[in-house]
Amino acid sequence: MDDQNDWRKKRDERLRSETGWLTLVGLSWLEPGENRVGSDPDAAVTLPAEKAPAYVGSLFLEEETVRLRPAAGAKLLLDGKPAGERVVADDAKGAPDVITLGDLSFHVLRRGEKFGVRVRDAKAKARLEFRGMEYFPADPKWRIDARWEAYASPQDVKIPNVLGQVETMRAPGVARFSVAGTEVSLEPVLAEGDPPMLWFIFRDGTSGKETYGAGRFLYAALPREGKVVLDFNKAYNPPCVFSPFATCPLPPKRNGLAVRIEAGEKTFGDH
Repeated sequence: MDDQNDWRKKRDERLRSETGWLTLVGLSWLEPGENRVGSDPDAAVTLPAEKAPAYVGSLFLEEETVRLRPAAGAKLLLDGKPAGERVVADDAKGAPDVITLGDLSFHVLRRGEKFGVRVRDAKAKARLEFRGMEYFPADPKWRIDARWEAYASPQDVKIPNVLGQVETMRAPGVARFSVAGTEVSLEPVLAEGDPPMLWFIFRDGTSGKETYGAGRFLYAALPREGKVVLDFNKAYNPPCVFSPFATCPLPPKRNGLAVRIEAGEKTFGDH
């Protein structure tokens, strides 16, 4: 199971990185017009008081764009250079512009019609005190060759998230397999990338017990010759298990399994 050790090592490195989910310390939603940014409790986008002045600038939500106006003397950086007034890219179509202030960084995200600001602290307590994830023992039996049934054309599926929003994604087919003699199925959505992948968002009989109650994620390569490999040893937690400032998708109803998938990451903390 050397590939499992390698996968877990890379997963640990991502979580411990300065841009990992353990660094999240804030999430604020923007209103049309001016949104003040700083440690002032009345600021629309609040930053940690011990690491930021009361006011560092403003973000202006103007229809479909967000414009940054730094305060005079603010030490905001963008791409390592002093940030001036400008429209900043959100995360809807790729990597967003990231504004930094010492250990802090923030960027604009878009979820449906809502624009928000996600704040990170490279020296967040959760990151500095992280001791690693717990896993079920890696077991080859949970690397399953599932039968793939492709749809005649990709189907629209509704994927809810923790904000109460529903996003339409594309499902190319369904994977069918058996667990302890019980036939089950999971419907993935297509995840863009190079190469594209199948993204399974699911719950099972361990959810809310040994594993996170809102479910787990699993990626798989595109099917070949009517089969798709589901390696549940690589099932992992969504970002919401680490922070209340994440915006996680939830499993669609048909991906709630009654069987126990005793593989992959166990739950973390008390989120």
